[in-house]
Amino acid sequence: MNEVVARAVDHAASQAPTALVFVSDQDSEGVIRQSLNDVGVPAAQAEFIRGNVESATAALAQRASPRLLIIDIAGIRNPGAQLNELAKVCEPSTGVVAVGNSNDIRLYRELRNAGVAEYFFKPLVKSLVNQTCNSILNGPAPRPAARSGRLIFFLGVRGGVGATTLAVSTAWQLAEAHKRWVMFLDLDIYGGDAALQLDSTPSHALTEALERPERVDELFLDRGAIHVSQRLDLLAALEPLGQEVPIEEAAVLSLLNILVERYRFVFVDLPAALSSKLTQVLHLPSLCILVSDASIAAARDTVRWRERIGPNTSDRTTLHILNRNGAPGSLPEAEFARIVGTAPDLIVPYHRDIEVASTLGIKGIQSCATLRRSLTPIFRQLAGEGPPPPPSLFARLFG
Repeated sequence: MNEVVARAVDHAASQAPTALVFVSDQDSEGVIRQSLNDVGVPAAQAEFIRGNVESATAALAQRASPRLLIIDIAGIRNPGAQLNELAKVCEPSTGVVAVGNSNDIRLYRELRNAGVAEYFFKPLVKSLVNQTCNSILNGPAPRPAARSGRLIFFLGVRGGVGATTLAVSTAWQLAEAHKRWVMFLDLDIYGGDAALQLDSTPSHALTEALERPERVDELFLDRGAIHVSQRLDLLAALEPLGQEVPIEEAAVLSLLNILVERYRFVFVDLPAALSSKLTQVLHLPSLCILVSDASIAAARDTVRWRERIGPNTSDRTTLHILNRNGAPGSLPEAEFARIVGTAPDLIVPYHRDIEVASTLGIKGIQSCATLRRSLTPIFRQLAGEGPPPPPSLFARLFG
């Protein structure tokens, strides 16, 4: 009898499709069909059922588990509880991907902790779905080549903390002093100051790239990017305040994917209001530099952004720069660290030279030794040069 049962189980497993998909909308189904085709799953080995996680649980109680299961949790009140029910009928070897409507980091963490391989919110981005499906079905993709571009996000935890000045200074230093190819992307298309600080004129190319990402290629970048210097390019816009330009995360992801193939470093100046909508962007392999001043409001928002972004991973790191430390009205450094829960990774002091430099743009930044000295650890880390050697006895005595 046991032999008969074993043969029946083996037969059922052999009949299970490679991929089983339960989604509730046609658009998501279309993206997933294309993704499965891209990663080599034959149409006959991909079964699509209009439904959600509850439908998947009911179905898998009666049939064998696939290698890849994609479930829809849109509209499900307690997805964690539903996943626990699904786990009772689904083989542990099945890779589970969830899709839904909520852009919520807490939900993302809950699903990952429950064993879900990845969570995507709609509308789905095909390149990201491809990557996850390929990893589940064919094993992790090889690590990018050493010369692939690196993403550097500068995110001011609130307006006016000086994130753009620090980002421009770092990008300029890497391009000019360290001879790296750099793209600076200013995503504040209504009031960004990167072009102003780099003595450049904003163009419409960035808005066009965000509205029609399929048009962005090498020729588009050659003609549309602002060439600030031999090794530093800029994409920045200054659209009329009354003009509505929706920025979709899929378009930003597409643009970044192209930029990191062309440039060694891609600096992205992220306005806080937009960043809250870019969950997938913020979780790309990157260095995210949070910038705050020492005000009590900035301390509060630093805590909130650290919670929003989440802990460091093997390919994503968050650093915190405390800018204008010691400015009038600032919290004492120890009190600021107590509120945030950790000391900042880098401190830029409040200094008249830096304040003057920030109003003069790149010309002022070039001549501001105090700012360059404060940011040296970031320059060296990004350039891969390691810490500077300790000063000699002569330098310590007379320098």
